[in-house]
Amino acid sequence: MDRTAWIVIAFCVIGLVAWEWWVAKHAPPRPSPVSASPTITPPLAGPSLSPLPGPSPFPSSTPAAVGSVPAFAEKVETLRNGDVELRLTNRGGAIAEAVLLNHIAEDDKRVTLNAGSHTPIGAIVEDPSAPDLPEYRIARQSDTVTMERVTAQQLTIRKTFLFPTAEKKDNFAAQLNVDLVNGSEKPYLNRGYFLAVGSAAPIHKNDYMSFTRLVWCVNGSAKGVDVSRFAGSSGFFGILGQRPPEQFFNESVNGAEWVATSDQFFTTLVAPLTGKSDAVWAQRFDIDPARRIYGLEGAMHMPGFELGPGQTYSARFEIYLGPKLYHKLATLSHNEAEVMEFGFFKIISQALLNALNTLHGVLGNYAAAILALTTIVKLVLWPIQNKATKSARQMGALAPKMQELREKYKDDPTRMNQELMKLYKEYGINPVGGCLPMFIQIPIFFGLFTMLRQAVELRNASFLWIHDLSQPDTVAHLPVVGWPLNILPLIMAATSFWMTHLTPKSGDPTQQRMMMFTPIIFIVFCYNFAAALALYYTTQNLLTIVQLYHNRKQPLPTLERVQAGKRKTR
Repeated sequence: MDRTAWIVIAFCVIGLVAWEWWVAKHAPPRPSPVSASPTITPPLAGPSLSPLPGPSPFPSSTPAAVGSVPAFAEKVETLRNGDVELRLTNRGGAIAEAVLLNHIAEDDKRVTLNAGSHTPIGAIVEDPSAPDLPEYRIARQSDTVTMERVTAQQLTIRKTFLFPTAEKKDNFAAQLNVDLVNGSEKPYLNRGYFLAVGSAAPIHKNDYMSFTRLVWCVNGSAKGVDVSRFAGSSGFFGILGQRPPEQFFNESVNGAEWVATSDQFFTTLVAPLTGKSDAVWAQRFDIDPARRIYGLEGAMHMPGFELGPGQTYSARFEIYLGPKLYHKLATLSHNEAEVMEFGFFKIISQALLNALNTLHGVLGNYAAAILALTTIVKLVLWPIQNKATKSARQMGALAPKMQELREKYKDDPTRMNQELMKLYKEYGINPVGGCLPMFIQIPIFFGLFTMLRQAVELRNASFLWIHDLSQPDTVAHLPVVGWPLNILPLIMAATSFWMTHLTPKSGDPTQQRMMMFTPIIFIVFCYNFAAALALYYTTQNLLTIVQLYHNRKQPLPTLERVQAGKRKTR
């Protein structure tokens, strides 16, 4: 290798070390995992329900102190089906927490959404940063739970929670019906109210902050913020993009179809069925600041209304409390599947996830499904790889003539490039043909990366030494520095170097360097990601190596000049 190549390799290695240092500094330490099953604590104090004092839906007060004792005893009723148990409290008349009966957290307890010390899901509050959670009368009738209270203004607030039976689209979807009846002789004016969406917190000890998010959907497109936003930003080189720390996040939106709090694999998503939200709100809360573990709670703001004496305001909400299962979310009616936030490669991610689940349905094992999916993708790309290999071998055959031109015009780079392009055209060779498979695989790779990082189906799926395909396959930590030792990314890098060694040299030094540095780049960015992604890429590398050995048995190409616009290279 020349001096430039060694310099680039050195920078890549430095980048890997810097990346691991950043992860070690910003990711939570290794001690005890975060429990996903919080206990219910006493409510927060706050004002009573009344019309908002002004047109702005956003709160300006500071958060109420956690741990204040209510003036009434808490009562809890439950609604349960085969997938989720809702624990409904008279404290604010809403869902204190939702227990997912078939999903296990790292502490071997069931995954539980929301935390009892935070505002219950579906609570109607005036100020979500200092929520008033008054006592509701709670009653159970068959498969519904009703909450009711009467305010000082003779406004009756009635909430009904149930699992819909007419359309059983999803066992994780509950319904909230809200009715407000003006029992006074005076008009009642409400300038808008907040409906609590609940809280989200990390479920794994090595979760990135970007996984804990507030997400909302406008016109079928999802937007969101994560807990890192509240810490502020020093910007790029301390200049561009500076942002001070924020106590709250609040933003007006033009008709949100739903608002959700979300972690890596689970979400609490509230979709208003009789209107749309006009603003979203969130705040970060501490779980373990010393280990940089934070949670986030959110709320949606609904437009105001006016009631004459005896009139009723009715609103309906669908509440999804469960795993981010795309095939289930896609059956709902308000673009709920957008909570996956697949982004630019959404179509590819969706197709690959559907294919993965289909293969799992046949094979019964997600590791086997990944191996089968990799094989299918490779077979589809096989002809393209053959053409790329042929192009690279042709470039290798042309290398002596290219070297002559480089020596002849070494003092005139512009003329040298012009002559090289003439040479390619003369022999009908595409100089970037050998890179075509890489360019095609980039969207597939990022589509898989986006999909696999939040595919809840892979949670706790094992393969050989891997206990959880959705997490890095860490087998140990290096002494002193504490860096994780992940086996699959190292195997992936080794197969990538092996593949690079077998790939025919094109004769273009720039292309050769790019092929050489690709394994280093991939290990830098993939080292701490889901083992499923490394399993896919390692398998693909091995299949490519088989193909390269097969192609090496083909006769060497000969060069002939193109005549009459036809390619004569064989």
